[in-house]
Amino acid sequence: MSSPSRVPTYVMQQRSELTDFYIRDKKGRRAETSPHRHEYFQIQINLGVHTVQHIGNIERPFSRNTLDCILPHRVHVIPHPADSNFIVINFSQTFLLPHLQCDPMDLEEVSILLAPELSPFRFQEHLDFILGDDDFAKVCALITQMRALDENRQFGTREMLKGLLLQLIGSVCALYAEPLKRLAEENAAEVSRRDALGRMSEYLRKNIADPDLNLIKVAAATYLSPTYLTHWLRKEIGKTFTELVLERRMHAARNYLLNGTRPVGEVARLCGFADEAYFSRRFRQIHGQPPGQFRRQQLNPDSPQLPLNNG
Repeated sequence: MSSPSRVPTYVMQQRSELTDFYIRDKKGRRAETSPHRHEYFQIQINLGVHTVQHIGNIERPFSRNTLDCILPHRVHVIPHPADSNFIVINFSQTFLLPHLQCDPMDLEEVSILLAPELSPFRFQEHLDFILGDDDFAKVCALITQMRALDENRQFGTREMLKGLLLQLIGSVCALYAEPLKRLAEENAAEVSRRDALGRMSEYLRKNIADPDLNLIKVAAATYLSPTYLTHWLRKEIGKTFTELVLERRMHAARNYLLNGTRPVGEVARLCGFADEAYFSRRFRQIHGQPPGQFRRQQLNPDSPQLPLNNG
């Protein structure tokens, strides 16, 4: 999947008629054609021709009789051909899991023992939920019931819709029980986070000289939302994005200063600082010395220190 500078995040009100549960076919609303994410759960069911799905930085086949289960805040897109035929089901976290007091951004942390309904959504990047004809016919029967109920909402309809939705998700869990349990045991979510961290670190390394390096760019490169990346950095490494970038810039600056003879101004530029004076001030705040004196002191620790205003 390409890395757009901005990936839209949709809420239920933008893509659904109701804010708890919504089911439609391809005629109900124009399908998204570019990478996006949403704050709600989504299931897409392919009733027609073969295509592919992009989720995160993974591409997987999306053929007829396949279900696609999208976790909130996952970047994804399915390029539907003109002659495609599909069903989309959108539903909120409170609709599916009202008992789960959890931020949507932390759903990958939830044990499937506590919420087995999450299994297909958590591990969509690792599995293709392709159903045989008989099992798919049962899914289509559930979809028909859901659509009929959703078109004529009454007292008790919400509970009936939830029951049918749980049957649908439960069918996928039962058919793919072994690989889902294996992935849970292997802690695939942790692998995904490490992969995202690796992509982020690599992007920062390659683009540290960019003075306009920002959260939006890095989030797009790691296939995460800016909000989630901010949340994740605070939770996993205890730093803000700004603090992390400054730390990486200073690390690069130390390497340049101690492994070459580049002037301080060039070091500043290579580390993403457009202004040499600002670079020197930040360097001195962190290291207690301006960059020039730091270089001299580290390369020749026995030499007398010069006044601090000599950078």
